[in-house]
Formats: sequence, C-alpha cells, structure tokens
Amino acid sequence: MKKSQKILNHMGSTELAANLFRATQTEDKLRRDLVRGKQQANQTHFEVGKKVRQTIAELGGTMPEALPTPKESIKQLERDRKKKVKE
Repeated sequence: MKKSQKILNHMGSTELAANLFRATQTEDKLRRDLVRGKQQANQTHFEVGKKVRQTIAELGGTMPEALPTPKESIKQLERDRKKKVKE
C-alpha cells in the first residue's frame, strides 16, 4: 500500500465489522472506566482488541490477518461505478 492509501479502504466487510466493534467497545470502556493518560488508554485498546480476537477464535472465525484482501479498494470501486453511471 502507498502512504496515501487508507487501510480501512482495503478491508472486506468481516474485517471492517470487527474493527468497528473493537473501536466502539474501546471507546465505551475508556469513557466508562474514566481512563486517563496515554499509557492507560493504550493498554485499554490492547485489552479490548485481545478480547475481540479471542472471541473471533472461539467462534471459529477467520482471524483478520488470514482474511483475503480485496483486489480493489473501496475508493477504486466507487470511481469505477461513477464512470459506469456516466457512460
């Protein structure tokens, strides 16, 4: 990937959903536990991510790093769709 490309644009729906779930749960936990400071926040992010990965494994799901990477980014698909609409 190029530096200008965003990793989220290159994920499939399963990986995007797992990331969104991790992010929302982390945000809620940071607020609920009144987490203060970068080190404590980083630890909370790590712990929530670890739990999400553990849940995926327990359910027999495919770990994010083993999921296929889409050949085209969401941005590329959007550009292609707009071209087709114009034609």
